[in-house]
Amino acid sequence: MHIRVSSVALAAALLAPSAVHAQSGAAVSQDAESAEPVAERDAIVVTAARTQLPASALPLTVDVIGKEALDRQVQISGSTVDAVSALLPSFSPTREKLSGSGESLRGRSPLYAINGIPQSTPIRDGSRDGYTIDPFFIDRVEVIYGSNALQGIGATGGVVNQVTAGAPTRDGLAYRTLLQGTLPGTLDGAAMGGKAAALAGLRAGAFDATLGAAFERRGVFQDGHGNPIGVDGTQGEIQDSDSWSVFGRLGYRIADDVSVELIANHFELEGNGHYVLVPGSRALGMPASSKRGTIQGDPPSNRADLLSASLTHGDLADGTLQAQAFFSRTRDVFGGLVTSTFQDPTIDPTGKLFDQSANMSRKLGGKISYERALPGFEDLVLTAGFDALFDRTEQFLVQTGRTWVPQTDFRSLAPFAQANLKLFDGVLRLAGGARYEDVVLKVGDFETLAFYGATNAANVATYRPVAVAGGKPSFNDLLWNGGVIVEPVRGVRAYASYAEGYTIADVGRILRGITQANVDIDTFLALEPVVSNNRELGVEVNRGPIEASASYFWSSSKLGSVLIRGLDGVFSVSRQPIEIEGFEASVDWRTPLPGLSLSAAYSTLEGLTDNNDADTLINNDLDGSNISPDRVNLSADFTRGPFSARLQSRFYLARTFNDAATNTDFEGYELFDAYLAYRTGIGEFALSAQNLTDEFYITYDSDTVLPNDNSRFFAGRGRTVTLSWRADW
Repeated sequence: MHIRVSSVALAAALLAPSAVHAQSGAAVSQDAESAEPVAERDAIVVTAARTQLPASALPLTVDVIGKEALDRQVQISGSTVDAVSALLPSFSPTREKLSGSGESLRGRSPLYAINGIPQSTPIRDGSRDGYTIDPFFIDRVEVIYGSNALQGIGATGGVVNQVTAGAPTRDGLAYRTLLQGTLPGTLDGAAMGGKAAALAGLRAGAFDATLGAAFERRGVFQDGHGNPIGVDGTQGEIQDSDSWSVFGRLGYRIADDVSVELIANHFELEGNGHYVLVPGSRALGMPASSKRGTIQGDPPSNRADLLSASLTHGDLADGTLQAQAFFSRTRDVFGGLVTSTFQDPTIDPTGKLFDQSANMSRKLGGKISYERALPGFEDLVLTAGFDALFDRTEQFLVQTGRTWVPQTDFRSLAPFAQANLKLFDGVLRLAGGARYEDVVLKVGDFETLAFYGATNAANVATYRPVAVAGGKPSFNDLLWNGGVIVEPVRGVRAYASYAEGYTIADVGRILRGITQANVDIDTFLALEPVVSNNRELGVEVNRGPIEASASYFWSSSKLGSVLIRGLDGVFSVSRQPIEIEGFEASVDWRTPLPGLSLSAAYSTLEGLTDNNDADTLINNDLDGSNISPDRVNLSADFTRGPFSARLQSRFYLARTFNDAATNTDFEGYELFDAYLAYRTGIGEFALSAQNLTDEFYITYDSDTVLPNDNSRFFAGRGRTVTLSWRADW
């Protein structure tokens, strides 16, 4: 077990989380003025773990980012993904773009979820899953580290579960509002942005309801030199964009221990298309920039809808029953370009055809679980459940209506069981279980784009589509997990664990990239799943003013998934074995000075693969799109009465790769952020600064991936100041 909690105030929040496990009376905060009892920390239940047991009873590494810490970091960084990345050293630095391609947790892709509902689409990963709900509607973020199958497909790096806000805890109305403005250090009007959001909650006896709306406008971003940052016209941007979201929740308590709820969310983010890319020069150290212009085609955008219904029975035959059904859909539009991949001589024989793609995904699913202590042996808690997921995904070309990735139907049926045994009054715990995955992937007969059948890539006239026979490849696998927790004295815990997770390598990229004739999907090797494991040793100390933890982990997959860029600039999937190992450590100290807390965290990661067909040695470094840099986080928090402040720093350490090219090496950089807030009778006023020193830097992705591409040579954001007013009543 290892749990690190960042400013969680579950009971103190104006609107309680929608999950029924919110701990009444628990107020856990790293920057609280007084040390909270260990018992209250141990009572925290992580809903993403699919159990009523507290996190202290699980052999997992878990972070919970509470409402206070999340709101503060979102104001600094701008999004939930950026907030998670800034606070957790094991999470890679973001690309600072709409696409999260290459962003990872412990070197693998995390599963993003909202109330346990998957947002990720591994079978055609558009990497937009971090932008499906406005952070204003999120009460806390639960992060489970390492490969696991707790939530099904996609959690090879872990789970990032966003728990939404719920209704007031007492009868009556409650409101939450936000107004904020953002400006760069240059005070350029084109770079300014703003946000307005409101959330209203009602509780009336057994009935409760919550309704909210949010709108945000973002200006063009500027680097540390005051220049506009280059727009990623292909993958999509968050700069120069508008987003809006509506959120609703209805709940009804049928009996004291029985409740139902309905949750709906709609989110849209669309680029304004006011800027076009100006390529940079890597040779001169000049990053890409932007200038006013008119884009071709439709602006990149992201749209997500979610609808879920759930039932909770807290005392069914002395156990807890939970059931959930959900529907979600996404539509991701990418920017366009003239590329050889999109050329078709039957449409435009000149080789100058412009097009752009869009992903469409629809998910239907359900989850049911039942947990109770074994009668007559209450120290043994058993959990059993069943998950079903039906995912339909396709990718098409917007301007010409052609199919790039055929409609792909994914079906997963998964029973699971877990057991947790407490021995010697909690000094020792044993936990373990298994999940059986029965998966079918259905693909109809289809034709690739003409480019993939070219006999001469330099001659568009030779482009012909490749006919592919569809099929229904399937697999089933038993995924195990187990662990042991030892707590010899109160507040000192050690654990060891093993867990398996799985995903499917980006099937869409594989299908659309088929170049040979007479391929039968049923026997196509590249559709085999990625099964990864996570082995971990950890220790945690919570004694007096000190909270410290350390963990060492190693992970491997025999048939991993690595993104490789082709000559046309389009990424494909290479199936290679992967081995990853890392070490994490953190310490928090509530100093003798009332209200002052200091913290530090460190993460180091190494990843290897075998990209040489001539041998079987796993001795090639994973590149920057698959592995993150080592990192140190330092922060100081101070709270006194209505005043609070935070100063934080992130040190991204230099990294070299053992490939032939030296221009993929990462030089490293340091970022400092600050936050000041003062609560008054009319609300809280806060002032934050991202990149306080206005550091000029090249983003990690740009520095280590595509080292010869001047159009994807992006600088990071310079100093950005945000002033906000937040009120609860």
